[in-house]
Order: sequence, then C-alpha cells, then structure tokens
Amino acid sequence: MRDSDRASDRGGAEAGAEGSDDEARALQLVSRFYEPTEEFARLCSVKGSALPPPFAELLDHASHMTVAMERFYGGPVSVAVLAVHDASGAAADGRDWYEREILLRAANGQVVQHGIVRIDLTRVSAEVAVQIRAGRVPLGRVLIAAGMLLEVQRVGLLRVESGPRLRAAFGPEDPGPRTACQTFGRVAEIALDGVPAVELLEIVAPGPLPKVLP
Repeated sequence: MRDSDRASDRGGAEAGAEGSDDEARALQLVSRFYEPTEEFARLCSVKGSALPPPFAELLDHASHMTVAMERFYGGPVSVAVLAVHDASGAAADGRDWYEREILLRAANGQVVQHGIVRIDLTRVSAEVAVQIRAGRVPLGRVLIAAGMLLEVQRVGLLRVESGPRLRAAFGPEDPGPRTACQTFGRVAEIALDGVPAVELLEIVAPGPLPKVLP
C-alpha cells in the first residue's frame, strides 16, 4: 500500500461483495445518461495493485481528481459539459439533484478525463449552486474554493473497456480498441460537511500518458 489515503486492497468474500457494489454504483451513474449501459462501457472492479503506473497515482487516492489531474499535467484543467439533468428545485425527498456528464481538458486542449457527477445542491449554498450549474469551473475547484469540509470516500477502482458511446465522448483522441482493457477509472462519493452529497464516476482518457507523477 502506497500511503494512508490510498484506496485499500481488499481480500476474500468481502472484496467480491464490495467490487460488485462498486460496479453497480458506477453503472447506476452511467444509466442516468446511457441505456443500454454496455454501449457506454464495460466496467469491472479491480484492486489498486492491478493498476499500472501512472493510472494508480491518478486514481488510487482519496483526493479530488481535479487536483490529481492538475498536478499530473502541471497546470489547470478546464471543464466541458456534455449533458445535464437538472431538477431545478427540491424533489419530494427535499433534495435538489443536479447531474451532468463532463470532459476535463488540459491547457493544450487534450481531453484527459470523462466524468459523470450527481450532486445534491441542498448541501451547498445558493451561490455555490449557481457556480456549479454555470459549468465553467471543474466541480472539485468550486467545492474547494467554497471552503466546505470535504471527504472523498467509498473509492472503488475500475477497469474500463470503452464502448462506442464513451469512445465518441472522448472523440478522435481516443485511439480506439487496442486491448480488452483500454483504460481505468473510479467511482467515489464526497461527503460535504459530513453528509454524503456527491456521487462520481471518473474515467481517465485512454492512450499513452506523457509522464508519471513524482
């Protein structure tokens, strides 16, 4: 194990059960935007030890992916919103769910990550909710700037075999099928001030990566 905040490897029956749960959580998010989910990707839970560098450094931790990507690429990343589901008001359960599908781009325009996020906007201030809905700044940066107590938890690592819909989202930079395992991602949850409020699926863009984290 690399450090205390990395997602831990698990063994035995518990690992199988939690792995199944990770896949189910990820597919639930995919289904918010894609049906059938197989057209987006095939997802399989994996241990941290199965991730080659630099995917392990990018994914196997309990920090924001925005921060990890900016550290890896040596500068800020920008967000492009592909699709949005917005209830624009509290539901019967009192929550205000906002969902979106995004890409993160490095400073040179390269697509570096695909993401699907679901957030309960009742857990943030009205000002922060406006910033999130505007879609101009990556979610991680908005939440960090808001100064909330953030805890990235329930991190589950995934092997991702891109389907046609995910390849289309990544665009021409995706080199297409090469091996059964094309890239890796993770499913996670963020607690805001101690209350689970954000669900995330984050997938690193396929293809060779230019460097490894120090």
